[in-house]
Amino acid sequence: MRGTMTEDERFMREALRQARKAEKLDEVPIGCVLVKEGRIIARGYNRRNTDKNTLSHAELNVIRRASRKEGDWRLEECTMYITLEPCQMCAGAIVQARIPRVVIGSMNAKAGCAGSVLNLLQMEQFNHQVEITRGVLEEECSAMLSDFFRRLRIKKKKEKEEGENDGEA
Repeated sequence: MRGTMTEDERFMREALRQARKAEKLDEVPIGCVLVKEGRIIARGYNRRNTDKNTLSHAELNVIRRASRKEGDWRLEECTMYITLEPCQMCAGAIVQARIPRVVIGSMNAKAGCAGSVLNLLQMEQFNHQVEITRGVLEEECSAMLSDFFRRLRIKKKKEKEEGENDGEA
């Protein structure tokens, strides 16, 4: 029986809402929220193309906002919810911010650094390790990304075909 939504599902739903904001900007739909004491203290989504900035990943945008709000770079009492497994840059920032727990929607076999390619979040060599919960609302998170990339491939194919047709005169 499917009962009420868990806290992890509730906050992952908000991360999915953030990812939809990215998608509306034609960005890869990745969303993130940071929770402290049961309340969201920062929200963000991927804005790399919009901002023309490599650093404008959902997680970094959230860490920046939360640190400003909390008045500290240490986010030691927070849980981060991310629709996609973090890359090496974001995983490093999570460790640096001392975030104790990360909840991930879908894994990223090509660039994930929370267990897929590497696990930077739990390296014993670092002075901070992160507890990881994987697969929360995984189907929804994965479907959003798959649908986005499918539409992108169709769009690129159509543009290529139109470009080839323009050359025929």
